[in-house]
Amino acid sequence: MKGLATLLGVVLLGGLGPAAAQADPVRAEAAATGLHISDGRLLEGNGNDFVMRGVNHAHTWYPGETQSLADIKAFGANTVRVVLSDGHRWTRNGPAEVAGIIADCKTNRLICVLEVHDTTGYGEDAAAGTLDHAADYWISLKDVLAGQEDYVIVNIGNEPWGNTDPAGWTAPTTAAVKKLRSAGFAHTIMVDAPNWGQDWQGVMRANAQAVYDADTTGNLIFSIHMYSVYNTAQAVTDYLNAFVDAGLPILIGEFGGPADQWGDPDEDTMMATAEKLRLGYLAWSWSGNTDPILDLAIDFDPSRLSSWGERIFHGANGIAQTSEEATVFGGGGPGDTQAPTAPGTPAASAVTATSATLTWTAATDNVAIAGYDVVRVSGGTETTAASSTTNSVTVTGLTADTAYTFAVYARDAAGNRSARSATVGVTTDKSGPTPGVGCSVGYRVVGEWPGGFQGEIVIRNTGTSTINGWNLGFAFANGQTVSNMWGGTPTQSGSAVSVAPAGYTAQIAANGSVTLGFTGTKGSTNTAPTAFSLSGTTCTKA
Repeated sequence: MKGLATLLGVVLLGGLGPAAAQADPVRAEAAATGLHISDGRLLEGNGNDFVMRGVNHAHTWYPGETQSLADIKAFGANTVRVVLSDGHRWTRNGPAEVAGIIADCKTNRLICVLEVHDTTGYGEDAAAGTLDHAADYWISLKDVLAGQEDYVIVNIGNEPWGNTDPAGWTAPTTAAVKKLRSAGFAHTIMVDAPNWGQDWQGVMRANAQAVYDADTTGNLIFSIHMYSVYNTAQAVTDYLNAFVDAGLPILIGEFGGPADQWGDPDEDTMMATAEKLRLGYLAWSWSGNTDPILDLAIDFDPSRLSSWGERIFHGANGIAQTSEEATVFGGGGPGDTQAPTAPGTPAASAVTATSATLTWTAATDNVAIAGYDVVRVSGGTETTAASSTTNSVTVTGLTADTAYTFAVYARDAAGNRSARSATVGVTTDKSGPTPGVGCSVGYRVVGEWPGGFQGEIVIRNTGTSTINGWNLGFAFANGQTVSNMWGGTPTQSGSAVSVAPAGYTAQIAANGSVTLGFTGTKGSTNTAPTAFSLSGTTCTKA
């Protein structure tokens, strides 16, 4: 994860000189066991090119989130980078636990990049561990890792040097690589850059050839982490092209998109350049960040993708569009032409004057389902109404007292689309349900950062009867916009915001409440809305 460093105004330094030797394909092929490097490219054991498309998952801090790998795979990822601890700073992940993670990766047909996070910011962060200690940890896991070369990449240590004397990175990095090779490791080894992974002083860039040459197998790949330092297209392309031009393997091992206090990363160029050069990328991170702007999924819930998550999985050059499953799993790559089965017939619930929640039995696929497309059917015409990565969605923007017909398609990461489901008819309410005797709404700002904020809305049913379906209305005063919401589906026109419920918030028991969360954009002023209505009834402020 990105380090806390003063990064504004930084110029990327260093270079790979024209005399730099090309990576030796003969040496790499001779030592190839499973995933390996040849001619600057990451290849599978059968020689097929493999381009990582995936995300980071903070396992060591959230060991109970065992569903995460399956959820990540469902969005089409082919790789997951898993955060582990060698015991220096956090609780050590032992052999049995790591073996379970590898098995989980294989079950979900994901290539597994395992990394030690305790090294983060060494030399600047006094709590950080050394690369030598991390290497000893990997050696202690040798029995677990042996034979997994087709499925596992060993990332020795995360961001193993801070901004203090980053030139000190080269020698311990080289020593750690040699230590693992001397211990008999044949895996592809990944090394992170100094400067909290961002190499803004160009130390890894200048010394990459020497470090690569120190690995007798040539089975080494460099990882650059791209956050606020990479806020221009030129910074991104110059760095990646320097390695490609020198024939040295590289990927973007972490990157962020949302702006922070140090700048606004150019994620569009990162992803576009990675796709153009056929380089891997692994977005930070699935969930669990203390600052949730970098959460791809809110609270580890795959039905609550953030705007950052939508960008990574469904945006231009995103995972759904570009990921190809490793051929070691026997399918899902460029040759995957098998379409998913048709989803089950959708059922409607929480129908209001302007929205309806649809739920259906999930489709199946030979690899994995990437998502669903809900269409409105009118005679022989179909119109896209909503998309979802789970088997439920709330369709909004409907007209009161109107009959609609909906159906669902499933799609996989290779772009194959299922047959259409059976249809369901829905007639919206005439004027929406009446929320009992009354309602109250509480609104608060959870946190703010330059240009953005996180908000929370609590809707309470103050009446004596249950609310079944609702529509919340309010208006912003200072040009704020909702970027992403969990617990509801927002529609915004100018300052006016209308929110339809998610399936799990549609019903509010008498004297009960539901909570919505959201992230949004703002200017210098962030005044709270002053009035709220629920399905046309004015609510008191809590």
